[in-house]
Amino acid sequence: MCRNKEAKPVSSISDARLAGDDDGERRSGYEEPIHDQQGEGEPHVDEVGEELVLLGRIVWPIVITSFLLYSRSVVSMLFLGRLGGAELAGGSLAIAFANITGYSVLKGLAMGMEPICGQAFGARRWSVLAHTFQKTLLLLLLATIPISLLWLNMEPILLRLGQDAAITSVAKDYLLYSFPDLIAQAHLHPLRIFLRSQSHTKPLTLFAAFALLLHFPVNYLLASYLDCGVKGVALASSWNTISIDLGLVGFILRSENSIKPWAGLSRESIRGWWPLLALALPTAASVCLEWWWYEVMLLMCGRLPDPRAGVAAMGVLIQTTGLIYVLPASLGMGLSTRVGHELGANRPARARHAAL
Repeated sequence: MCRNKEAKPVSSISDARLAGDDDGERRSGYEEPIHDQQGEGEPHVDEVGEELVLLGRIVWPIVITSFLLYSRSVVSMLFLGRLGGAELAGGSLAIAFANITGYSVLKGLAMGMEPICGQAFGARRWSVLAHTFQKTLLLLLLATIPISLLWLNMEPILLRLGQDAAITSVAKDYLLYSFPDLIAQAHLHPLRIFLRSQSHTKPLTLFAAFALLLHFPVNYLLASYLDCGVKGVALASSWNTISIDLGLVGFILRSENSIKPWAGLSRESIRGWWPLLALALPTAASVCLEWWWYEVMLLMCGRLPDPRAGVAAMGVLIQTTGLIYVLPASLGMGLSTRVGHELGANRPARARHAAL
């Protein structure tokens, strides 16, 4: 076994230099496996078993969490359907417009921080991890400004696209009361990646389960009992996201094992944007293209002879078929975390074996 005096992370971290991290934070003196030094060779059976255990510990909470978070939309569609056909169609149209113009953009931009944070954690460069979170949060909050302008003008936009006026009016009400959810999502997306990069996946599962349990009574209270209609369903979805946000912040405050995302908050936090943007912008484009084709089909249903039935049916179909993406997407997120850790620790062979 040989020892490295200083293990520098791969280019996406060393190029990052976006945090002004200290040399003392860099990992040193770790033992590098023999097959890493050779750059070739098959992993031992014990290493395969160890890797599966490590990957499983990260992935299974992500899978459960993804189902829980996805169930929120299913519950919302259920309550929209109980309100009536126009409400279901209008809510589906609003969700499609929000996904196209807002949520897909936020998710894609946030995913740009994932390779940086994963490698920074593997390299023990805590300031890079914290500063990347701070930059991504600021980036997403800035992105909500043009998104909000689009949401405020969604009614004339949808009418020019040939959507039914009655359905569009309902969609406008739903979207206006989804602004709290937009801001909460801008904070939740980078926070999830920040915690997942440290292999803290169980807290999100716990708080997502708690929020989903509350989602039923909150929807009933706002939409049915207080007779708020689609506005109540939108507010219930916003409260679901806000409650998860608050729970995760509370976990970070009380945890002794989690890095604080506001640690090292300084002038360095707003410098060195290019490494993050170089990853975030292409990722956002990729996510948007993946999401938009579904939502564009829903908009096309609004031009059918019976737009209320077409939009409502397509909205339910999208929510149902979306479940098939939960498992592979969760495996991908867990694998990305493992590979990032090994690359950051300067163990490329272990990263390759983890991917295989």
